[in-house]
Amino acid sequence: MSRGVEGFIMKAYRADDYTLTVTYVEPVTDKYIRVGFTADGLLQNYPVHPTQWIRLWFDDGSGRQRQRGYTLVRQDPATDSFAIEFAVHYGPASVWAENAKAGDVIEASLLKGTGSSNFSIPEPTPPEFLIFGDTASLPAINTLLDAIGDVPARVCLEWQYESDVILPVHAHGKTELTWLQRVDDGRLVREHAESTIPAPGSFAWIACDGRTTRSIVKTLRAHGLAKESIKAQAYWK
Repeated sequence: MSRGVEGFIMKAYRADDYTLTVTYVEPVTDKYIRVGFTADGLLQNYPVHPTQWIRLWFDDGSGRQRQRGYTLVRQDPATDSFAIEFAVHYGPASVWAENAKAGDVIEASLLKGTGSSNFSIPEPTPPEFLIFGDTASLPAINTLLDAIGDVPARVCLEWQYESDVILPVHAHGKTELTWLQRVDDGRLVREHAESTIPAPGSFAWIACDGRTTRSIVKTLRAHGLAKESIKAQAYWK
């Protein structure tokens, strides 16, 4: 099956390809599914780190494959396994996740320097993290919260479905969690960012849709947060 231009780009950049096998499928909510995989040796080649991600290839129904990026969770190099959590909305990725069963296989690719090593916790550890995301980036946010331990964090998450707000968030005693409904293409979370004043030395991690991510970066820069104190990645358009 053709991968089109996306496949050509992956090949040009010498992406590593893996064949993943489904080991279990676990519903989290009516709009969220966790799928376990054997890692095909990926975790031996790319050590586990917070927000680690890969690209999965899905049949788009037209005879071509399309790739989407997903965060790895529950990574266990000893058993060569991890899981991926799918926010179910629409499109070929959601169709695949909703129909997945143990024994199914799916192709994955990883560009060196992206899913492998593009983020690490800043040193020295910032006194506070400001985190903005939604259900698509929640798996990455949970790995980040696990990594920072009891460091204070202000987390703002967007929800679209009522069941989203019961999704597990790896908060701790020093985590301030805010859920905001997604309305007007992210207006509420952008307004929340405008009222968020970073403490000196804070670090921001932002992963919303493209427009919202850009807006929050601009707002936090205006509030005095330095460019090097912000990690931003639009998780969808």
